[in-house]
Amino acid sequence: MTQTETQYREIIAICKALFQKKNKDYGTSWRILRLPSLTDQIFIKAQRIRSIQEKGTQKIEDGIEGEFIGIINYCIIALIQKELGASTKMEFTEAEISDLYDAQVEKTLALQKDKNHDYAEAWRDMRVSSMTDLILMKIFRTKQIEDNQGVTLVSEGVEANYQDMMNYAIFCMIHLKFGA
Repeated sequence: MTQTETQYREIIAICKALFQKKNKDYGTSWRILRLPSLTDQIFIKAQRIRSIQEKGTQKIEDGIEGEFIGIINYCIIALIQKELGASTKMEFTEAEISDLYDAQVEKTLALQKDKNHDYAEAWRDMRVSSMTDLILMKIFRTKQIEDNQGVTLVSEGVEANYQDMMNYAIFCMIHLKFGA
């Protein structure tokens, strides 16, 4: 396992632990959310991160790390929702939801490995603030695709954008936790 994959999996373990705790508190109430609502939740978190980065201060105690974790978990929820489609099933066992979570992580990690190969880990030389901007750009792209009822002419769909947002948020967490 490469250093990047080890760090990636460590960040995911932190995210999943929080996801599982919230699942115990709230169950799968997020199943009611449509993809545009999830995109807006990701936007709120990314916008708060950018605001803190620009102002250099914050008034709410929660740090940006928690917001990046929220982005990662909301992206996974969105990917699960997209996969489940119009299913009316609202409740899942802990094992079922854990399997759904892990499946999306593995798909997104596979994409990350392919891109990391081609881009030679360029993200390690990027600033967290630049990756925050890229997350915001991906959010606006996703909103446009959603407004177009998912129809694109030459672009990737919402799934690829959620995966990219998730990977950029993980890269930010790696920067914050381990340094570049």
